[in-house]
Amino acid sequence: MAVKATIYKVDLQISDMDRHYYQAHSLTLAQHPSETEERLMVRLLAFALNASESLAFGKGISTDDEPDLWDRDLTGSIELWIDIGQPDEQRIRKACGRARKVIVLTYSGRSADIWWEKTAAAVERCKNLAVSDLSAASTQALTALANRNMKLQVFIQDGQVQVMDESVTVDLEMSVRR
Repeated sequence: MAVKATIYKVDLQISDMDRHYYQAHSLTLAQHPSETEERLMVRLLAFALNASESLAFGKGISTDDEPDLWDRDLTGSIELWIDIGQPDEQRIRKACGRARKVIVLTYSGRSADIWWEKTAAAVERCKNLAVSDLSAASTQALTALANRNMKLQVFIQDGQVQVMDESVTVDLEMSVRR
């Protein structure tokens, strides 16, 4: 019998001073059996950092032709494509050809550094690509907030990101690779 996805319910309050976006979202996230809680929380953070009324989660890890998150306009054109982790250069180039803007959010510490060293030159011509990295300490602290029913607040100002639940505040360290 196949293992089913674990469902997480999230009440997410976003205050993004940089983009002037202030909104509450009620989200249901499915954690694929092969997905870690760390990756799930990074996906949730990626949603908060790029939130809009039309931003949606893709079908998940098992689907190669969709991103982790995407924002499509009313015509179906992809405005924003977001991948989490370390996608291969071919996937990145394909995404850059299909979407107006592509974001890759890495989080695996030293392995992300090695991935970027190998990938940077291959994707140099992708002008619509942005790559950022979360520190290992940040993702560990973010993962500690994970539970099946979450009420989180995300505060973004001057590039600084804080994620809070009822009792804990996590200051995230992100660096821009590109």
